[in-house]
Amino acid sequence: MFKELEEKKQKLDEKRPLSKEQVKQLKQYFDVEFTYNSNAIEGNTLSLRETKVILEDGITVGKGKSMREHLEVINHKEAIDYIENLIKEKADISEKIIKEVHYLVLKGIDDDNAGKYRTTNVLISGSDHKPPEHYLVPEKMEKLVSWYKNKQNKLHTIELATYFHHHLTSIHPFVDGNGRLARLLMNFILVQDGYPLTVIKAEDRESYMEALELASTKMDYSKLLEMMEKAVNDSFETYFYIC
Repeated sequence: MFKELEEKKQKLDEKRPLSKEQVKQLKQYFDVEFTYNSNAIEGNTLSLRETKVILEDGITVGKGKSMREHLEVINHKEAIDYIENLIKEKADISEKIIKEVHYLVLKGIDDDNAGKYRTTNVLISGSDHKPPEHYLVPEKMEKLVSWYKNKQNKLHTIELATYFHHHLTSIHPFVDGNGRLARLLMNFILVQDGYPLTVIKAEDRESYMEALELASTKMDYSKLLEMMEKAVNDSFETYFYIC
């Protein structure tokens, strides 16, 4: 499957640079699609259409929707923009950047914890995996970033993005927002290497959670890698439709 995706990446590279109109269309589509699905996985009840209205029209959706849900949409879009700018500047993942992206995810929602490693122990509902105790988080995150830098030229980009995504959620370094953060940084790794922005669909939430659990408890990444491959492939197809 990696070979097939590499061939599609080469095909996309041959079409680059994309026109301004193509870039604009893809940006608008994936800003909404990624934001909606990532938030929905975490329980946000705003629909895809409502997410689009908030991002593109700047309209506040009523009907009993909370301010938190609105902020989750706005914040996620800002985090996407921030990551895209970092990639243009040829920056790379660091603890500082991880904290900055997390701050954007939670700002205005939980300012006390936005961008700050947790200082309490946490449990993950429905999981047998227990994240490390809070006092171990700084050390674990330092090691994660070192692992990432060491593996950059040793693993396939899709493997690197998948493993990093899981390792971050496994550490669960923040009180809240870890899933959104992990999917944003997963895309940092993919887009940085020329792959399209990739969306894990909310409709696949149960399979996604099972895949993360399998990786956490059995060190079996097969299902998570399979999901990632499919998601990357779907994004390629969207790009080719526009390009």
